[in-house]
Parts: sequence; C-alpha cells; structure tokens
Amino acid sequence: APAAPIAPGVPAAPASPDPAATVGGDGSAITLNPLSSADLQSAALQGELGCSFSTPTASPLLVAMGVVASKEPAQGVVKVMDSVERVTAPGGFDAMLKGVAFVGQGKTVTIALTGAAPVGGGESPGYPATLTYDRADGAKLVLTGLWTCGP
Repeated sequence: APAAPIAPGVPAAPASPDPAATVGGDGSAITLNPLSSADLQSAALQGELGCSFSTPTASPLLVAMGVVASKEPAQGVVKVMDSVERVTAPGGFDAMLKGVAFVGQGKTVTIALTGAAPVGGGESPGYPATLTYDRADGAKLVLTGLWTCGP
C-alpha cells in the first residue's frame, strides 16, 4: 500500500526500482525512519517555509525549514534508527528548492532532483529526487522519492 502523503493533496512518490541498502563503511546498516509529529515538534525547526523528503513507504524521512531570501542556514532533521539528528545547509529556504547538501555530525545528506516536472499539482507539488546519506566512515545509503517544498 502506498504511504500517506506528507500533506493533503500531495501524491505518493513513484516507486523505487531497488530496495535501499547501505554500501561501504564499517558494514553496519544506515536505517532512516519516518519522523513523527512529536519528533518534529521537539526539533523546533526555525524558518518560514519548509521542504521534506519522502519515499512511497516512509513519510517524511527528512524535514527542513528555512527563511526566504536569507543567508541564515536552513535547519533540518533526520531520524537514524531511533535518534533524531540535526542537519544544516547554507542559504535558507531558497537554497533548498533545487536540491541541497545538508551537513551534521558525522554525516552529509544530499537531496538531488532527478526530474524537472513535478509529480501532481497544487501549491507545493513534489519533485522526483534522491536522498543520499553519506556517513563519515564511508557508508552510503541512496533512497528514491519526492522532494516537496513550500508552505
């Protein structure tokens, strides 16, 4: 069954052709879990507008907020196993729209758009994208899903 969309009116992401697997590093898996409402509330991300990354089976895996037309960094969170971890990216909200690289302690999380056309309609349609989680030990996890930005 498809995952619930991030917000009403946002369609589920297209299915990923291959299951995600951790490659490299010390051999331990990178497991990203969906962020709950409680996770997001306790993170208290600052910003006017936000972006999120979701897959057909997990929604959302990364949430970030930023200020429009600002040089202040965007703030985000990912949930690795049961730990909610903060990440930041330079340039505020505007810098996140077409893909972005977030950094945090021992990790880089990169969002790369893989399609120019949005999936679905509405005020904030999602764009096909990949999320690449690079751990400091060289391990990497790549997921396919949707990058959705807006109010």
